[in-house]
Amino acid sequence: MIVTVIIMLIVALIVIAVWVSAIQQHKEKQEAERRKELAKQKKVIEESEDVILNASNIPMSETIVRIIQRRVHDALAVMVELSPTSRELKNRLHESKERISSSIDGADAERLVMPDNDKQIIALVQGIKKLRQILRSEHSKGKVDTQVFVMEDKRLEKLQLRINVESQIKRGRSARAANMVGSARQYFEKAYATICSVTYNDEYVSEKRTELEKYLEEISVELKASNASSVKKKAEQERDDLDVLFAPKKKW
Repeated sequence: MIVTVIIMLIVALIVIAVWVSAIQQHKEKQEAERRKELAKQKKVIEESEDVILNASNIPMSETIVRIIQRRVHDALAVMVELSPTSRELKNRLHESKERISSSIDGADAERLVMPDNDKQIIALVQGIKKLRQILRSEHSKGKVDTQVFVMEDKRLEKLQLRINVESQIKRGRSARAANMVGSARQYFEKAYATICSVTYNDEYVSEKRTELEKYLEEISVELKASNASSVKKKAEQERDDLDVLFAPKKKW
């Protein structure tokens, strides 16, 4: 009888130990998932705030700013739900709500100021690409209306095109000013190929296509004139060499 009781107690202790261990593992798993989700939302917030900080460089419409602000708010709401005792997160969520309700001024592509160097241009293009990724992500989650998504993505696409074309034209002009006509033609040809590859036509596309065609025509004329001059100089040099060769020899 005593042996049976002892065996039952041992079994009970084993069951309790397994149960406690399972609960502990479950809690650890939940905590790990909570930390993972917090890190994910924190990354979303940092990414969104970086984009907002770049608003001075990237012309963003009011709609885009609202979408990003809402993205920050939603991420903070998730973090508050995961950490309900965090006063800091609650304060940030409150501030986020106030920013959403406050008025803001939008911008358009006409406000774009081209950077002075290639590094800044690359950073600007990367910022626009990141903005388009965020917009696409929010649309896929159902947080952005399809019509709004299409309109804003098209606006950013045109802005990206403008930066690409304007930077190539700027390089082409600089090369031409430095008498690097061949390099200038390559820059203008690249810009022309880019502007001709778009599937739409608006005032900017039409204007730049005409401008680039003019540049390329002028460079073609310059290169023809340069080649003709080179041929003439070469012919004159050959004639001078022949004159020297067949000139009467002097008697000493």
